[in-house]
Formats: sequence, C-alpha cells, structure tokens
Amino acid sequence: MLFLLRMLAIGVNFVFAGIVGLVICLCRPFNPDNSRLCARLYSIPTLWILRWRLNTNIDSLTHHQRSCIIICNHQSNYDLYVLGRIVPPRTVSVGKKSLKWVPFFGQQYWLAGNMLLDRSNPMRSRKALHATTDALKNRDTSIWIFPEGTRNHGKGLLPFKKGAFQMALAAGVPILPVCVSSYPRHIDVNRWRGSEIRMRSLAPIPTAGLNHQDIPQLMKDCREQMQACIDEMDRQVTQ
Repeated sequence: MLFLLRMLAIGVNFVFAGIVGLVICLCRPFNPDNSRLCARLYSIPTLWILRWRLNTNIDSLTHHQRSCIIICNHQSNYDLYVLGRIVPPRTVSVGKKSLKWVPFFGQQYWLAGNMLLDRSNPMRSRKALHATTDALKNRDTSIWIFPEGTRNHGKGLLPFKKGAFQMALAAGVPILPVCVSSYPRHIDVNRWRGSEIRMRSLAPIPTAGLNHQDIPQLMKDCREQMQACIDEMDRQVTQ
C-alpha cells in the first residue's frame, strides 16, 4: 500500500515539476542554470516522499568556480531524484535524443540547455561534441556525464566510454568525479523508514597538457578512484 501511495505521489510531482519547469524554460530558453532549478523541482519533493536521507560531502563540486566535466556513476532511474539535489549552477547534461519526446520532461530537458545526442548518427554526434566544447570553453558552463553510458543497477562501475574524456581534453577543462553509494541494493520503497544515500565529490583531475594517447590511462585512474570511494561509502552505509 505504501509503495502505491508513494508511486502515485511521485507521479503527480513528476507532472507538476514538468509543467512548472517547462514554464521556467519557456521564459528563459536554453539558460544553462535552468537544469539546476528543474532538477530541484523533481528531486526535493521526491526525496521527502521516499524519506531518503542524503549524506553528502561535495565541497569540491560546490566550490568549483570554472567549467569542468562532471562524471558520476549511473545506477537507476531514481538518479534523477538522488542527483537532482546537488546539481551545481550553470551545469547541463548529455542525454539521448529520444528523451526529447517524453511529455513535459523531454521538452523541458531540451529547453533547459541540455545536450541531446543522436548516437545513431555519427555526424550529428560530432556536431554535439563541438557544441559541448564551445559551451565548456566560452559559456562558463559545466557538463554532467555518466561515463558508463547506461545504468549499472548498483552492481559496481561498468567500463567507461571515452566521450566525457575526449570532451575534457578538447576543451582543456578538468574532470570532477562525483560518487554515489550503491543505493539500489538497500532501497525499499514499501518501507516507511527511508534509506541513507552517501555522496562524495573527489578533487578535480586536470587535463591540461594531455593528449588522446593519455585517455586510456586517464579513464583508468578516474574509474579506480571512483570505485574505491564507492566501496568505502558502501561499507559505511552497511555498518
């Protein structure tokens, strides 16, 4: 019963947040700070409905003053609500082109200035890469990317794809890892007492002076740092 009530409440908020967010984006289309505002509309009420408690240590994320590539582990559809609470100002994300057709949410996502990637069309993908490079270099905008490319369902980091690292090198900006504990292992939406979810942001990793030959090692270093942080948080959550 509690599960059904919560899903209903989340659904109502999803529609409400989509409509209000769409109005905000129509008033100031493609403003890079729209994403932060819209993410809060989805996240804050849903976290309250689910009674999930965020334990955060994200000073390196909140105090970072220049453009960067933010990379984060991608675990479930609930990431919208979990991560929406910590999206920093002037930060957009990269998503699939198909998101554009999700009622309310998709149109808002596009008007919020997020990048839509058509993976089936290499030419359009290259144009999107150029657009992200321009945003990083000239528009004081950071880009949030899930380097795994798909959800890992809390079972450990999947292999990283190169896109995020290529963007960082092309723009000459640092990579800032954000780690979230493996919350899909512990959540029970039908339980009144909510779960604890831990988040940590790591120190920015500079890319100045690196070239494409350095990407494999850069990917390996980022993945190892993130996995170690996630493992530590998982141990703390289960204690």
